[in-house]
Amino acid sequence: MVSRLVLVLGDQLSPGLSALRNADPARDTIVMAEVMAEASYVRHHPKKIAFTFAAMRKFAARLTADGWRVAYTRLDDPGNSHSIVGELLRRAGETGAQQVIATEPGEWRLIGALEAAPIPVTQHPDDRFLCSHAEFDAWAEGRKSLRMEYFYRQTRRKTGLLMEGDKPAGGKWNYDSENRKPAADDLFRQGPLQFDPDETVADVLDLVEARLPDRFGTLRPFWFATDADQAEQALDHFMRHSLPSFGDYQDAMLAGDRFLYHAVISPYMNAGLLDPLDICRRAEAEYHAGRAPLNAVEGFIRQIIGWREFVRGIYFREGPEYPRRNALGHDRPLPALYWGADTDMNCLSHAVAQTRDEAYAHHIQRLMVTGNFALLAGIDPTALHEWYLAVYADAYEWVEAPNTVGMSQFADGGVVGSKPYVSSGAYINRMSDYCRGCRYSVSKKTGDGACPFNLLYWHFLNRHRARFEDNPRMGQMYRTWDRMDAARQAAVLEGAEAFLFRLDRGEKI
Repeated sequence: MVSRLVLVLGDQLSPGLSALRNADPARDTIVMAEVMAEASYVRHHPKKIAFTFAAMRKFAARLTADGWRVAYTRLDDPGNSHSIVGELLRRAGETGAQQVIATEPGEWRLIGALEAAPIPVTQHPDDRFLCSHAEFDAWAEGRKSLRMEYFYRQTRRKTGLLMEGDKPAGGKWNYDSENRKPAADDLFRQGPLQFDPDETVADVLDLVEARLPDRFGTLRPFWFATDADQAEQALDHFMRHSLPSFGDYQDAMLAGDRFLYHAVISPYMNAGLLDPLDICRRAEAEYHAGRAPLNAVEGFIRQIIGWREFVRGIYFREGPEYPRRNALGHDRPLPALYWGADTDMNCLSHAVAQTRDEAYAHHIQRLMVTGNFALLAGIDPTALHEWYLAVYADAYEWVEAPNTVGMSQFADGGVVGSKPYVSSGAYINRMSDYCRGCRYSVSKKTGDGACPFNLLYWHFLNRHRARFEDNPRMGQMYRTWDRMDAARQAAVLEGAEAFLFRLDRGEKI
């Protein structure tokens, strides 16, 4: 029998991967490769690269121990071609293999590269997800709008999670209204489980430091889990210590606590170290055992089987050009503050510093701080998309692009969200303590020292009035604007324009 190559990518570190199920350890060779093309198509955070390479090396060792023949290329190997297709061709030359088995990548860029490869590549569906492309398309077909809430309900019914017969547990599908409490400092809050680097991780950290210098982001200290056993420990820690309070405070932000009750397991889940359905079943078991309340467990499960599955469906349904959409015509360059330049805006300063140090920020920091500011300021959504893709350890295009282009920036024109997610400074003040230490006053609406979010909020609504004033979810905002006297409206718009002028000049804001 002719041998084949079996491609395993850095976000496919799952023993039950479809490519592995369709391969034969007796005759096939697994190909895994650390290549510069994948490390540099955006300037990935060094922690993200280190996490991926370390997890890949450990998974390769596990496959070898299980009896597979693994051809593994390290970033500094002399013969490294530094592309995925290049490594497939190199290994084909070494083994005589004439075809490749792969699991479909989570990015159109790589799907296209494999389709165009000079060696035949069979791409099997990635069935680690609950919803196939065909199933999502069937759900979406004929609907006037695609809303996560209805997709989520279908998935609840399909999986049986938090269901009592054909009814949702507790009588409601969604407990989001109970999950919006601001948090207070708590010296006893556990935070995510952290791991000291072992020998494999230490070697990767040295490699990344030497080969990929001058990247935005702090490499050390490094504490991520890098194999399935560690990821399971991190999940267990979250279930015991944080899940019970996760729901109440999932939207809260504190300057002195970067993690609160968040699990920080998305990097492990998106890389394949944890199984999403298993995670949800374990959370459900905590509810049934009386150790976690329904609002916490439902909110946690919704993020996984609802939002995560929904955005993947959107990404593949909308096609390769989706990440480049720009329905609002925003074209302002990404400001230097996103790369760590000094700013007096305390919320942005904390969110970006956390991103730099941890390669992590939770969903509200991404949506309502860095994303909200970008949308209000008219920043190019492609530039912001590439920033999010680069700086977060859990970011792969299938999940990141719909969250940024759709949910955060409304650049898809409403495919993901029914309205743009914009707010003044009041929301950030309500959900965080950032405003207390800020040079700008969140209570000041106009004039020197007014919170930029207050100014930019009305500026955004005013310049996009033709598009949004008939949106039923935004009518109240425009009625409020119209009730302002002309002098105040002029002061708001003048203040916003002055702020954007300073931003464009590269001045500290």
